[in-house]
Amino acid sequence: MATQGQLTAGLTAGEVARRVSLGQVNDLPRRSSRSLSAIIRANVFTLFNAVIGVLWVLILVFGQWQDGMFGLIIVANSAIGIVQELRAKRTLDRLAVVGEAPVRVRRDGAELEIPPRTVVLDDLVVLGPGDRLLVDGEVTSSAGLEIDESLLTGEADSVHKQPGDAVLSGSFVVAGTGIYVATKVGKEAYAAKLAEEASKFALAHSELRDGVNKFIKYITWLVIPIGLLLIYSQLNRATTFDEALTSTVAGIVTMIPEGLVLMTSIAFAVGVVRLGQRKCLVQELPAIEGLARVDVLCLDKTGTLTAGGMDLSEVIVLDDDLPVPDALGALANADPRPNATALAVRQRYPDSPGWIARASVPFSSARKWSGTEFETHGSWVLGAPDILLEPGTPGYGKAADLAATGLRVLALCHVGDGALARPDDLGPLNAAALITLSQRIRPDAPDTLAYFARQNVTLKIISGDNPESVSAIATSLNVPGGDRAVDARTLPEDDQDKLAEILETHTVFGRVTPQQKRLFVGALQSRGHTVAMTGDGVNDVLALKDADLGVAMGSGSGATKAVAQVVLLDDSFATLPHVVGEGRRVLANIERVSGLFLTKTFYAIVLSLLTGVVGLAFPFAPRHSTLVNALTIGIPAFFLALAPSYERARTGFVPRVLRLAVPAGVACAIATFASFALAQSSSSDLTFARTAGVITLFVATWWVLVLVARPYIADGRMTWWRVILVASMVGLFALAMALPPTRALFALQPGNAINDLTAVGFGVLAAAVLTLAVTFTHRKKPPAEPPPPPPRPAAPERVR
Repeated sequence: MATQGQLTAGLTAGEVARRVSLGQVNDLPRRSSRSLSAIIRANVFTLFNAVIGVLWVLILVFGQWQDGMFGLIIVANSAIGIVQELRAKRTLDRLAVVGEAPVRVRRDGAELEIPPRTVVLDDLVVLGPGDRLLVDGEVTSSAGLEIDESLLTGEADSVHKQPGDAVLSGSFVVAGTGIYVATKVGKEAYAAKLAEEASKFALAHSELRDGVNKFIKYITWLVIPIGLLLIYSQLNRATTFDEALTSTVAGIVTMIPEGLVLMTSIAFAVGVVRLGQRKCLVQELPAIEGLARVDVLCLDKTGTLTAGGMDLSEVIVLDDDLPVPDALGALANADPRPNATALAVRQRYPDSPGWIARASVPFSSARKWSGTEFETHGSWVLGAPDILLEPGTPGYGKAADLAATGLRVLALCHVGDGALARPDDLGPLNAAALITLSQRIRPDAPDTLAYFARQNVTLKIISGDNPESVSAIATSLNVPGGDRAVDARTLPEDDQDKLAEILETHTVFGRVTPQQKRLFVGALQSRGHTVAMTGDGVNDVLALKDADLGVAMGSGSGATKAVAQVVLLDDSFATLPHVVGEGRRVLANIERVSGLFLTKTFYAIVLSLLTGVVGLAFPFAPRHSTLVNALTIGIPAFFLALAPSYERARTGFVPRVLRLAVPAGVACAIATFASFALAQSSSSDLTFARTAGVITLFVATWWVLVLVARPYIADGRMTWWRVILVASMVGLFALAMALPPTRALFALQPGNAINDLTAVGFGVLAAAVLTLAVTFTHRKKPPAEPPPPPPRPAAPERVR
C-alpha cells in the first residue's frame, strides 16, 4: 500500500527497483507478436506436417528413399514459415516500441516519461487528455478529470473522477488532468484479465484465411474415405505390399495442399515487413487485407487531412472594454496539458501576469469549449462560436463568414461568476473576441485523396469543426461533394436507416460528436459497406474500435493507437495507398497460389477415385509427384505469392478459386489417367506407363500455371519475369527428362517418340478443355489498378 509520501512525491528509485525484483511491474505480451516458441510450434506441429511425416516414415521403412523426397516439404515449410514470421516479429516488435505512447509518472518528486512496461505497483501516473490508462488505480488528484470507460462497460457517457475514485485499465481520458496511484499492474489489471485470450497473438477477421481453413477442413474429410478406397484397390492389385504402399502414399500426399497455409502466412508476413519499412505498424497481420476490401474511408479532418499544429492568424476584438489579450494568454497558460489551439495562442500571448486560475472546465469534444475562472478577473470560456454565441449576437455572422474561408474560428467570451460550476447552462455570455487559426493542409493529402477516388473508395470527411470550415478545406482538396457540408447537429441519431441514407448522399460533415462518429460507422456498415476509419484524437477512439479497420496516426493519443489495427508511425497520410496496395497484393496472390494448390488436390482426388474404381496402379509414384509439383506449384507459387499486384479486392474468394481448381483438377486427372492407361495397355513396364502419365500431368498442370500467372502484359509492357518464370519450368522439366542422373532419380523412362508425343497430346487436349472451361465459368476480372502514387514530401512537423 502506498504511503502518504508516495502519494505526493511518488516512488523512489530504490522502491521502484524493489518492486521490479518482486515482479510487480506492468509487463504484458504485445498483441502484435508472439513468442519464438509459439512461432516454432505453430509452424512445425501442424496437421499437414503430421500426416506427411507419418507417410514419409512408412515410405522410408517399406519403400525406396527416392520416393520419400516429399518429406523435405516438412523441413521447407517449417523453416520458411519460421524465418518469415520471425522477420515479421522483429519488425512488429521494433515498430511497436516506437509506437508505444510513453507513460508520465511522478518519481522522486519529479515527472518523467517511461515505457509502459516499466510502470510498477504504487507508481503515481499523471494523466492528460487522450491518455490511455494502462493499469488499475485510485485517483489522488483531479482537475476536471473525465474518463471514458465505454470500451470496458459499453456506457457512452464519460465519468467525472474525483480523488478516491477507482479507475480501470482500458479506459481513456477525454478531458481534464489528474494523477492516480497504480494498485494493479500487469496481468492483475482489469483490462488484462478481460483480454487474457484476446491479447495473445491473434489474427483479425480474414475472409482469405477463413476460405483457406474451409478448404483444409473439407479436404481433410475427403482424404479419409478416398484414402481408404485407394489403399483397398492398391492392396488388391499390387503384387507386393511395398508397391501398394508406394502407390497409396503417392495419391494421399498429392491430395494434401501442404504449401497453401505456408504461402498464406508468408504473404502476410512479407506484407508486414514491407509496410514496416514505410513506418507503418500493422498490429494484426491480416489487417492489411482489411483496407484492401474497404469501400468507404472515413477521414477525420484534423490530424489526417491537416497537420495537428495550427497558427494563430487574427484576433478580432468584439468588445474594447474587455482585456482580450490578457484573457487569451491566461486561458492558454492555465492548461497544464495544452492542445494545439492553446499552443498556437501561447505563441502570440505567452504570459498574463496577475491572472491566477481558481477553477477550470477542460476542453472536450462533446462540449466543444473550455473555460477557467480567475481570482480577480472573472470566468472566461473559449470555444466554437456556433455553440457559445446565439444568432444575431455580436460576432456570430462574422464567425460564419470566416469559417467559410477554411479558417478555424473560436469565440472568447466572458461569463458570469459561478457559471463554470454549471457547464450545461453557462447563462448570459459577453462575446469578447473572435480568434482565427489557420490549419496546415498535409502536402500529401491531394494526391492521396485522388488515389482513393480512382479506386472507387468513397470518402467521408468528418470533423468536430464548423461545417463551413470543413467544407472549405474539402473543396480546396477537390473532394467530390465537398461544397455540401452537413451540420451533424441536424442528423437523426435514433434512426439508423435515415442516417445511413444521408451518409450515402453526402461527403462532408461538421460538428460531429465522438458518439456520432461511432453511429456513422454503424450506419454505413448496415448498408453493407466495409468501413475504415482514420483518426488521431481521443474523440476518434470509439469509431476506430467499431470500424472494420482502424487507422491511427503515430503522434495521436495513446488510446487511439491502442485500438487501431494500423498505426502510421510517421503520420504520413500518403502511406495509406501503400497499405491498400499491400492488401491487394496479398489477396490477389494468395488467390492465385490457392488455385495452383487446390488444382493438385482435386486432380489427386479424381485420380484416386478412378484408380480405386478401375483397379489400375496409381499413375505416378511419390517421386514423380515431387518433381511435377515442385515445377508447376512449389517454385512458381513462392514467386507469385510475393509479386506486385493492384487488382481490386473482391468478395467471393472461395467460389472463384473453386471455379478454377475443380475443372482444372478434373481435366488434369482424366488426361493423366487416360495417358497412363493407354501406355500400360501397350506395355507391362509400370515405369514406362508412369512416365507417360507424368508427361501428361506436367503439360496439363503447367498450363494451369500459365493461366494463373497472368497478366503477361501490363500497361502495354511485357512483364518479363512472369514469362521467364513460366518458361523456365519447362526447361527444368526437360532437363530432368534428358539427364540420366535425374531420370534415374525420378524413375523416368522416356524415349519412345510415339508414346511421348501421345502423352503430350493428352496434356494439350486437357489444356484446351481447361481454357474453354475457364472462359465460360470465370467472370471477367477487373483491370489491374495503377500503383500507389510515389512518396510525397514529409508532412509538417506536428506541434505537441
